[in-house]
Amino acid sequence: MFHNKDLSSYTFLVTGGAGFIGSHIVEYLIKNGAKKVKILDNLLTGNYENIKPFENAPNFEFIEGDITQMDTCSKACKGVDFISHQAALGSVPRSIKDPSRSNLINVSGYLNMLVAANEAGVKRVVYASSSSVYGDEPNLPKVEERIGKQLSPYAVTKYTNELYAHVFANTYGMQIIGLRYFNSFGSRQDPNGPYAAVIPLFVDKILKGEKVNIDGDGEQTRDFTYVDNAVQANIRAMLTDNEAAVNQVYNIAVGENFSVNYMYNLIQKYLNIYIEPNHREARKGDIRNSLADITKAKTLLGYDPQYRFEEGLKNTVEHFKVKFGY
Repeated sequence: MFHNKDLSSYTFLVTGGAGFIGSHIVEYLIKNGAKKVKILDNLLTGNYENIKPFENAPNFEFIEGDITQMDTCSKACKGVDFISHQAALGSVPRSIKDPSRSNLINVSGYLNMLVAANEAGVKRVVYASSSSVYGDEPNLPKVEERIGKQLSPYAVTKYTNELYAHVFANTYGMQIIGLRYFNSFGSRQDPNGPYAAVIPLFVDKILKGEKVNIDGDGEQTRDFTYVDNAVQANIRAMLTDNEAAVNQVYNIAVGENFSVNYMYNLIQKYLNIYIEPNHREARKGDIRNSLADITKAKTLLGYDPQYRFEEGLKNTVEHFKVKFGY
């Protein structure tokens, strides 16, 4: 378990709770006896199937609604103690294609949630930021206090979230914690669509005997982070009693990086299917290398990632083999 408190006294709101990371947070809270778990999701990128197994739990409540609607946010925040804000429009390429929509959801929607949380007297808001905020900062590993210029509209939206968090904490006395996810992966990621997550997309295509496209030379590195580690960080951030941990932003990763080529080859090994990939032009807005220093999260939140990359990837591949019927 990632907590040492009795959750039966608390009501939680998970925005984007039908999505990838959000649904895993919902599952943890429901199974560990939270008084109530509210889920706010417009099902734009989330999938109700991710939370359907929990819908008959007595502490489950689903609200189909949009964070861009202030009234919806206000209603969702009523009676809530803690918020895990996962709702966002992800993907760097999508933000480059349609920056206005990314801004509407990731900035205006996020701002609505902060306003509603403040008015409702919510104890603490934990929100999803991103390693993309580091932008062109060249040094590795990435440390929270040193960032560069953002390289995509998506990165700008996430950095704006951090700026608003700082202002709302100082101006309104709110407790807000940001989590900079580094390339989260795991079960319930969507393998479909033009902005599909890379790992389930690779697994799906390899199982179908199709060629995989790898952007650039494939030697770009990422600090791939299994979803259970992200769940742990959210739970610890929402419930920490360490005053020094509040109103901070943290890297949430493992502290190891691997190339996309290595990841692809490992998936092939786990599937025992080998198909030569197709290398195409590198994506605009992508950073070359990513590696997190997680000292701050370990020290202040007690964050201790339980899954390293290889184990998490093996679990993920097995999940998708079952999901895809292999």
